[in-house]
Amino acid sequence: METIEISSREKVEMIEVSKEVQQVIRRSGVETGIAVVFVAHTTAAITINENADPDVVRDMLKELSKIVPYEDDYRHAEGNSAAHINSSLVGASETLIIENAQPLLGTWQGIYLCEFDGPRRRKVHVQIVSA
Repeated sequence: METIEISSREKVEMIEVSKEVQQVIRRSGVETGIAVVFVAHTTAAITINENADPDVVRDMLKELSKIVPYEDDYRHAEGNSAAHINSSLVGASETLIIENAQPLLGTWQGIYLCEFDGPRRRKVHVQIVSA
């Protein structure tokens, strides 16, 4: 397993980590297998989505804020209930197929760390399993 450290700059943002994950896979020496990308934080998430048009990220974050508003009648004392809810909705991990020492992604797909309670320093764990 290898850990990637990412610093977010905004309260809510999506940071592409595709290159960092690809580097971990290359360093592992695994040609065929799977990679699990996991964030061990309750107010962050991992997702795969389009990385060609930045408006997709903007639209995703805009719609999530409609589904889970940051200001509501939440009871959690830290004031970040929306971040916890968004983290659960998006999910803490993604599993990738490794083929030819590369993650098998579509032409327009990228791997994202979703920050819902930033700015913070986040750890993204990548576990490689050889086939």
